[in-house]
Amino acid sequence: MDIIIRNAKIIGRTNLNDIGIDNGKIVKIGEISEFANNEIDAKGKLVSPPFVDPHVHLDAILTVGNPSYNMSGTLWEGIRIWSERKKKLTYEDVKNRAKEAIKWAVAKGTLKIRTHVDVCDPELVALKAMIDVKKEVKDLIDLQIVSFPQEGIVSFPNGEKLMEKSLELGADIVGGIPHYEFSRNDGIESIDIIMKLAKKYDKDIDVHIDEIDDEQSRFVEYLASKTIKENYQGRVTASHITAMHSYNNAYANKLMGVFKKAQLNVIANPLDNIALGGRFDNYPIRRGMTRVKELLNYGINVGLGHDSVMDPWYPLGKYSMLQVAFMGLNIGHMTGYEEIKQIYNAITYNSAKLMNIKDYGIEEGNAADLIILNSPSEIEAIRLESEVLYVIKNGKIVSKTYPSKSYVYNEEISFRVSGIYE
Repeated sequence: MDIIIRNAKIIGRTNLNDIGIDNGKIVKIGEISEFANNEIDAKGKLVSPPFVDPHVHLDAILTVGNPSYNMSGTLWEGIRIWSERKKKLTYEDVKNRAKEAIKWAVAKGTLKIRTHVDVCDPELVALKAMIDVKKEVKDLIDLQIVSFPQEGIVSFPNGEKLMEKSLELGADIVGGIPHYEFSRNDGIESIDIIMKLAKKYDKDIDVHIDEIDDEQSRFVEYLASKTIKENYQGRVTASHITAMHSYNNAYANKLMGVFKKAQLNVIANPLDNIALGGRFDNYPIRRGMTRVKELLNYGINVGLGHDSVMDPWYPLGKYSMLQVAFMGLNIGHMTGYEEIKQIYNAITYNSAKLMNIKDYGIEEGNAADLIILNSPSEIEAIRLESEVLYVIKNGKIVSKTYPSKSYVYNEEISFRVSGIYE
C-alpha cells in the first residue's frame, strides 16, 4: 500500500480504524496488519471527506479595494465596483489570483470547488483564464465552472450569445441572475433562456436567485416550476434565495413543497449573506440568509458556499469552509448537537451531492480524497476551526499543517476539551 492512516476516527464511525490507500483509492478500512512506506498516526483525530465549496467567485477573488472599497456594504455597490475592475482584467491577472486562492483552500481542506465566472465580457477573458486554471490545478482540486452573467442575460448586450459561447468554450454549468435583470419579465425570460441552454448542451443549472431583501422577489418559484415541467429534477441549484428570509411563513412552506418536487438543491452563503443582507433596514435588521434549518428539515439538499474572499462583496476571509460553517450555524440558529452535524454535512456531503461528485466519502473503493483534522469530531472541528493536518488528493499528500501551540506563564495549554463531542 502507498499510505496507511492508523488510529483514525472516521466520520460516521464509532471505533478507531486504519485506512489503507493504494493507487489513488481507499482499499481497506479496519485493522491493517501490513505496513506501508508512508504511515500516518491519526491518534484518534477525525478523518473526513474533504470540504466542498459549491459557490465561489474565483475570477473576482483577492481584488478587495481595487479600484475602490465597498463603503455601503451592499450587493449593488459590489457589482458596480466589480464592473469597473473587470475592465482591467487580464488573463494572467485572473489566473494568478485564482491559483493563489486555490492554494489557500487546499491548505484548509477543500478539494472540490464550483466557481461562478462572469461572462458579461465580449472577450470572455476571465472564462478563458479559468478554463486553463482548471486544467493546471487538477492534481490539487476538482473544479467546476459556472457560466455566470453578472450583469444579466437579457439586460446585457448580447448576453445570450455570450452565455452560449462560454458553454461552447468549456463552461460546465449554466448560471443566471434573474433578480438583477431590468424587469420581472426580463428575469422570467432569462430563466427560460437558462433552461433552453442547459437542455441544449446537457448541462446542470446553478442560478443566483432572489439575492435581495425584497419579499416580492419570487423568481425561485418560477425556476422550481420550470424544473418540474422540463423534467430537469435534481439538476438545478438555487443559490442564495435571501429573499426567502423575508417571505411570510405560509408562502415559504408552500414553496418548500415545490422545491421538494423539483428536487431543487439550495446553496446559502453565510459570510456574504449576513454581510450584504439587511443593509437597507433600520432596526430590527434582517439576517439575510435563507431558511437553511427549515429547508434541511423539509428534506431539501442544502450546501454552504464561501462565495467571496477579499473582493468587492466581502473584504475578509481566509478561504476556510469551517469558518463558513461556524457563521452558518450561528445565523441559522442551528446550535443543537445534531444540527451542528447537519451544518458540517452542508460543507461536505450535501455540497458533493449537488455538484454530482462521484466516489465521495471514506469508503472502500472510493477515491482517496480525504483530510485529517486536529480534532476528534466534526463539532469540535467547527468550534475550533481546527487545523487540517493532512490533505490527501488521489492518494497523495498535497498539504500538511503543523498545529500552533499556546503558552501561559510558560505552561502549554490546549483549547481542546477531552471527552466533549467525541
